[in-house]
Amino acid sequence: MKSFPTYLSVTALALAVGLAGCSAAGTASTGTSIAGATATSNSATSAASGTAEAISLDTLAADTHYDADDLTWDAASEVALTLADGASSVSSGSSDAVKVDGDTVTISAAGTYRLSGSLSDGQVVVAAGEEDVVRVILDGAEISSSTGSPFVVQSANEAIVFLEDGTSNALSDAATYSDTAEDAPNAALYSKADLTIAGGGSLAVDGNYTDGISSKDGLVLATGTVTVDAADDGIVGKDYAVLLDGAYHVTAGDDGFKSDNEDDESRGWVLVNGGTLNVSAGDDGIKAFNHLTITAGTATVEESEEGLEAQHIVISGGTANVTSNDDGVNASGGSTGTSSQGGGGMGGGEMAAGDYTVEISGGSLTINSQGDGLDSNGDATITGGTVVVNGPTNDGNGALDVNGELVVDGGTVAAAGSAGMAVTPGTSSSQSGVQLTFGSALPAGTTIQLADSSGAVVATFVTAKQAASLVFSSAAITAGGEYTVYTGGTAQVTAGIGEGTLDGAQEQGTVTAGEYTAARGPGGR
Repeated sequence: MKSFPTYLSVTALALAVGLAGCSAAGTASTGTSIAGATATSNSATSAASGTAEAISLDTLAADTHYDADDLTWDAASEVALTLADGASSVSSGSSDAVKVDGDTVTISAAGTYRLSGSLSDGQVVVAAGEEDVVRVILDGAEISSSTGSPFVVQSANEAIVFLEDGTSNALSDAATYSDTAEDAPNAALYSKADLTIAGGGSLAVDGNYTDGISSKDGLVLATGTVTVDAADDGIVGKDYAVLLDGAYHVTAGDDGFKSDNEDDESRGWVLVNGGTLNVSAGDDGIKAFNHLTITAGTATVEESEEGLEAQHIVISGGTANVTSNDDGVNASGGSTGTSSQGGGGMGGGEMAAGDYTVEISGGSLTINSQGDGLDSNGDATITGGTVVVNGPTNDGNGALDVNGELVVDGGTVAAAGSAGMAVTPGTSSSQSGVQLTFGSALPAGTTIQLADSSGAVVATFVTAKQAASLVFSSAAITAGGEYTVYTGGTAQVTAGIGEGTLDGAQEQGTVTAGEYTAARGPGGR
């Protein structure tokens, strides 16, 4: 290696990826839209949202309770309720399944119920049969409670909360509950049955006690504009939590968006299949006990301890932006497996690899972490998409930390951070790359560029914060090729990666792709 002012070493990168066995992850398809229904005078009609889904609705219908037909209904069959302090009443339709007791409204049978008005200290309770599907339309409804949850689904086969187009709705619970038994409601919107949220309106949820929205069964967010502010967890589905479409903004004291079934290996999974999800969390941003899959839409974790966490993490499409105080993407938890020693990239040091995976085959993932950037306590594979890591500045963590084998077979990878824990790909990687280790850390905003032997720029990266190393891999890097490294010049980048010119750049030296020296250190958590 030629000498130059900044010390550089080189690495080959590569990985093989396939969708993990999430129970919702079937054959990928495109062109299917989520249906949001609007009732007409004759029957409800489907309104396409325009979001192309990576996993078909037919597959989701087989693996969840979701059924687009549940978002259609005959408007003539609606029961309309007007909520008012001390004066709630049925304003139209049959009242046989509705009981008003003071400021508690109880719905006891399948059907469609339209709620408008407000309760300053009341509750809506769904206590229907185990085979009943209950649809509650919030049509300018505001419900608060000073003693517990304002909206409780005690029993039903499925509850649908539909947000009427153009309306604003709100649920707010008490800071302390009168009933604190283990199986008592603990969220502003609480359901013991499968829960679907849909519609074109908006909903503000204040979870002042613990959680904002919680289903003790499955949860599907089909459409809607929903804001959740929760003292503990923001949005929770036990068996699964699925975002199909809509805009969901979560601020949570603990975890943001999660599925927490630890007892069933086929459950406890999260899927982002469209829409937008924005999370600020005191602990984990988006979390699943088993599988966390992002196939479409945009998931942004603005603040967290660990951004994305699950035993198996799959990104095959969409956009994920993660900011974390600790690990950005963390494959951990769940059940551990046997040791899996890879041919390289053993960033875990003495720690044996377990049954944990990160698999990236498409989409865009951008990480800004103070701890490890992309961390797998097992293997990690990248076959497509774009992965940008702005990792830690301390040498106790690394931009990439993989206890098994790190394999890159495609896509574009740029992982910048400290040099003390820099991890390199395994020998089975087919796509080449370089690992640059600088003698002194480069400041934020530094442009790093690679030019091939003809002088053409093949890589442009701009650091988001201080960085002492950079691992870069793309199809433009040829194994065995000699590349000249520059700092400075001009750059036009998105999430740190883009195009540039060498006007005004300073040459730092040359490297040969496919040769590397990797630092190794203690494993991830």
